[in-house]
Amino acid sequence: MSNIDKQALLGADKHANQHRLSRLIIEANSAELRAIAEAVEQYTDQLIAALADSEKRIAELEARKVNLSKLSVGEVMHMSGFSRDYAEGWCAGNDNAIHEVRTAGIKVKES
Repeated sequence: MSNIDKQALLGADKHANQHRLSRLIIEANSAELRAIAEAVEQYTDQLIAALADSEKRIAELEARKVNLSKLSVGEVMHMSGFSRDYAEGWCAGNDNAIHEVRTAGIKVKES
């Protein structure tokens, strides 16, 4: 996640900003300035909602598991019809992929 201080956006600062915007809307002398202040307040609310939706989606993705097949050398040789060297290389590459995916923080469900 980026270095955005989400608590500052969602906490007391947001309410303080809304209060300032509300005062600006009330005290504004022109309709144009009031419209701009209202648009800023609406846009702020939209950004906060988008941030919450994004965090929810990230949590959903982090909870998922990737299914990577873990086959033996014999199974790979039988399925591919290739040599033992090929099968051993395939299995080593598959093991490396599983390791790297786990290192990246992705859950792996081996089958």
